[in-house]
Amino acid sequence: MDHREILEKVDHTLLTQTATWEEIRQICDDAVKYRTASVCIPAAYVKRAKEYVGGKMAVCTVIGFPNGYSTTAVKVFETKDAIHNGADEIDMVVNIGWVKDGLFDLQLDEIRQVKAACGARILKVIIETCLLTKEEKIKMCEVVTESGADFIKTSTGFSTAGATFEDVALFAAHIGPKVRIKAAGGIKAMDDAEKFVSLGASRLGTSRIIKIIKDEEAHGY
Repeated sequence: MDHREILEKVDHTLLTQTATWEEIRQICDDAVKYRTASVCIPAAYVKRAKEYVGGKMAVCTVIGFPNGYSTTAVKVFETKDAIHNGADEIDMVVNIGWVKDGLFDLQLDEIRQVKAACGARILKVIIETCLLTKEEKIKMCEVVTESGADFIKTSTGFSTAGATFEDVALFAAHIGPKVRIKAAGGIKAMDDAEKFVSLGASRLGTSRIIKIIKDEEAHGY
C-alpha cells in the first residue's frame, strides 16, 4: 500500500488543549498538500479553518469531547453550532456511563439525535474501546449500526489507550454493512496504519502519518 492510499484515509488531527491557530493553520496546509480525508480540530477553530481552506479540505470536529458525559441536548447543540460554523464531519463521544449501566436505548436515541442534527454530513461515533469490555464493544457495534451513524470509531486518544488491531477486527465482524470503521489514537507507524486498513478501517485519526512522510522527504527516502 503506497502513501497516497494511506493519506486519503487520514483525518489529520490536532485536538490538544494548547492548540493555537498557527498550529491549526499548519495542519490545514499539510492536509491540503498531502490530500488527507479531513482535518480534525477543536470546534472553536472550525469557522476560521473552514474559511482558511476555502473548500479545499473537509473540516471535522469533535462533540462531547473527550469524556462523552454532556447531556444529549448539549451534544445536539454543539453539533448544530459546529455545522453552522462550517463543519463537514462530526466525531461524537458516547456516554460511557450509559454503556456501563446497560442503558443502550438512551445511547441509541442520543446518537440518532446527533445524526439528525448532522443531516447528510458524516457522523463518527467514538466508543472509547479501552474502557469497555468485549461484550460492551459488540453491543455498541449493534447500537451504532441501528442508529444510522456513518462510522464507529475506537478512541478519543485522551483515555488510557488508543486503537488496537483486535478492536478493529472486532468491529469488522460485528458492524452492519453500511457502517465504516475509524481507528484513532496511538497510530505511530506506517506499518500500523496499513495493518488497520487491512483489518477494515477506512479512516485513521492521527497526527503522525504526515510527520513520518515529511521526515522521509527531508531525508530523501
